[in-house]
Amino acid sequence: MLREVAEADLPVFFEQQRDPEANRMAAFPARDWDAFIAHWADRVLDDESVIKRTIVLDGEVAGNVVSFERSGTRLVGYWIGREYWGRGVATRALSAFLGHDRARPLRAHVATTNRGSIRVLEKCGFTVAGEERGSSAAGDDEVDEVILELDAP
Repeated sequence: MLREVAEADLPVFFEQQRDPEANRMAAFPARDWDAFIAHWADRVLDDESVIKRTIVLDGEVAGNVVSFERSGTRLVGYWIGREYWGRGVATRALSAFLGHDRARPLRAHVATTNRGSIRVLEKCGFTVAGEERGSSAAGDDEVDEVILELDAP
């Protein structure tokens, strides 16, 4: 189900992150191609501290899961193509990924309106550690987020 990210996966990831419903749920705007590739090339693929995996289901790229360091905190995030929602793909992928990144605590920031993602994290053992209001990824408005944390490996 998980494998190393290949450059050939990036066009699929790009299309998945352009889904308007996913953008709304995640409170995260789609990037244009240049910004998307720059992010993945400079911040993800070339950074050895980032653990990144492609989620594969029935031979198709279903999404990705990554963990990275920000301000001294290890964070995890994932993006699943909408056609795979509601099938347990995110829960199985995140559960498997937690064996690849054993750093604890491991945190996730999720828009409070993204109940599906919050539920996935809770099924994988994350618990609510707090809430915060911060700037959206687009920087033009504020987003209420729940912070979930996984303590024990």
